Amino acid sequence: MKQSIIGTKSMVVSPHYLASMAGNHILEKGGNAFDAAVAVSACLGVVYPHMTGLGGDTFWLNYEKKEGKIRAYNGSGRSGTNVSRETYTGEDAIPFRGIRSAITVPGMVDSWDVILKELGTLTLTDVLAPAIDYAENGFPITQNQVDYTKQNWDWLSKMPITSDIYAPGGRIPEVGERFYQKDLARSLAIIAEQGRDAFYHGELAESIVTYMKEQGGLLTATDFASHEGNWVEPIATTYRDYTIYQVPPNSQGFVGLMALNILENFDLENMKHGSADYYHVLVEALKAGFRDRNEVLTDPEFFNVPLDKLLDKQYAAKLATTIQQTKAEKVSSPPMGSDTAYAAVVDKDGNSVSFIQSLYFEFGSGVVAGNTGVILQNRGSFFSLDSNHVNALEPNKRSFHTLMPAMACKDGKPSIIYGTQGGEGQPQTQTAIITRMIDYGMDPQTAINEPRFVWGRTWGESSEALRLESRVEKDTIKELHEKGHLIEVVEEFDGVMGHAQAIRIDGQGFLQGGVDPRGDGAAIGS
Repeated sequence: MKQSIIGTKSMVVSPHYLASMAGNHILEKGGNAFDAAVAVSACLGVVYPHMTGLGGDTFWLNYEKKEGKIRAYNGSGRSGTNVSRETYTGEDAIPFRGIRSAITVPGMVDSWDVILKELGTLTLTDVLAPAIDYAENGFPITQNQVDYTKQNWDWLSKMPITSDIYAPGGRIPEVGERFYQKDLARSLAIIAEQGRDAFYHGELAESIVTYMKEQGGLLTATDFASHEGNWVEPIATTYRDYTIYQVPPNSQGFVGLMALNILENFDLENMKHGSADYYHVLVEALKAGFRDRNEVLTDPEFFNVPLDKLLDKQYAAKLATTIQQTKAEKVSSPPMGSDTAYAAVVDKDGNSVSFIQSLYFEFGSGVVAGNTGVILQNRGSFFSLDSNHVNALEPNKRSFHTLMPAMACKDGKPSIIYGTQGGEGQPQTQTAIITRMIDYGMDPQTAINEPRFVWGRTWGESSEALRLESRVEKDTIKELHEKGHLIEVVEEFDGVMGHAQAIRIDGQGFLQGGVDPRGDGAAIGS
């Protein structure tokens, strides 16, 4: 079993070891945490292409030591000007795959530019070099990518251009095979040389939009040219002796804060970790947050998300009284995509970054835009076509977003930087990890290694199950079933639980790094 890696100066954690190495390389070159984070982000878009890429979105929490405060950046894109519910007249929902699912502008490249200019010390040319190298010269494909290719083979193998890249020669690649993305390497090189404008105004924007138009796509050159992410005020709550930060809506980050506010009303420290009571109270606290989230989460430019109420401690205390220790509450939640990549960096000066990025579903929309190598996200497929739904599709709107990087501070400084892949599972795994570390004193790796749960409905299922890894004790599983949970036991270390990463800055100033054994990551400290 993995143990936490301990660094004395810096730490990089990510779900792919090559991305972690890229971030550490930038730190060794003299870059800071923000430079390294952009390098990790870009590299993940190459070596974890089924999870993330240039065609997706990203959210950032940043702590700059000299400024002494947390800053959040929303790097999510909006729906196109010509995209509306009327576009899908006669359809029950927006398609999950194909050109008509690619209806939001990718926000990731913009975020790289802003983070570097505002907080970094290096250039795009510097930090994109590792990603360009792996795209051009190849890297050993992982078991994770092979597994996702197999799972999606029926539709993936039929997608023009996309299948040529991800199913070379009309076959599923083998683990360890050298995997090339020459077109993507050229696109990254253009961005490194010309900057973000190449992607939103210039050569790449033109190539993407031209291809989309030829295929019946809905995004326009104006949509790309008008895109900009934005700095936003992070939201926060207190838990025990910590202040926990999340990105505000359209992120679901407030659900993680709501769960902790509710759990403050329970004596977790004296509740046996791993017991049925432990799992039950966490799941029920999270379900209370999901119930509210499903009613209010969307683009705050279109709807006033009532954060003051949702994050109020008295409201949490009221919700806590509704949790019955012997009975699981019945809550319905829509199925959603869960394929994401989370990473974190802390440098020698104490600068800290918590960030997460995604294409939404595995391989996103499945559409690679012509000869750019850029696979476009399908985040917009989560919009509703019901005009009365809070997340109803409108032009120039951001969708309800699952991405939620987290940071826990103590005495005004980052102490725990954490997050996970997993869609609906993100607030669940975050809550498990942070309570294990704060209430039970676990180090990051132990907290991540411990058996996990995830509640919710996956695509095609009619009811919400509580999935438990098979390492959970049989008596605990039996007791949870008796409380009314619909139990599904999965593998010992099951990928459905997502890939979590965490860094803890301990009382000596050492950096403890943990990565998920369910993924292909590495914690690299110096």
